[in-house]
Amino acid sequence: MDEKAAQAPTGAPGSAPVIVVMGVAGCGKSAVGIALAAALGVAFIEGDLLHPPENVARMASGEPLTDQLREGWLDAIGERIAASVGQGQGVVAACSALKRGYRSRLSGFCRDIVFLYLEIDPATARKRVGNRKGHFMPASLVDSQFAILEPPAADERALTLDATRPVGELVAAAVRKIRGS
Repeated sequence: MDEKAAQAPTGAPGSAPVIVVMGVAGCGKSAVGIALAAALGVAFIEGDLLHPPENVARMASGEPLTDQLREGWLDAIGERIAASVGQGQGVVAACSALKRGYRSRLSGFCRDIVFLYLEIDPATARKRVGNRKGHFMPASLVDSQFAILEPPAADERALTLDATRPVGELVAAAVRKIRGS
């Protein structure tokens, strides 16, 4: 999907909360995010498309990103979220948001973000990433993501789901929780 299609609003302004689908590579952030945005009728932001070329090159060569290298990327995602909210639109964004500090940085752009954490085990994540075609992230970096992962704490606005479940089930569960039904 190209960036413009990923950013296009798909629903009524203010029709849903702001959601960041998060987790390590291979957990299904993009697939769940696209389907969740469609189910809610809101815009979708693909965080991977907002990485600067230098970050993509580093990851493609097997080098994990540092906190400093992630700052501009997180800000780019946060700015897109804020722009959607500023236009009165609900939005779903796919972003690893692996550390509490990263989630806090994103929340600085919109305090109403709800994080949807797709929890997965390392073996399944490595297998999924290894089977992907045409993505810059190699399976060799999955372990580095688990090494820095800080799952959302009880005091964060977050919902945790088992990422090994089918996308449709994950989206249905997320919609039920988000809508409070």
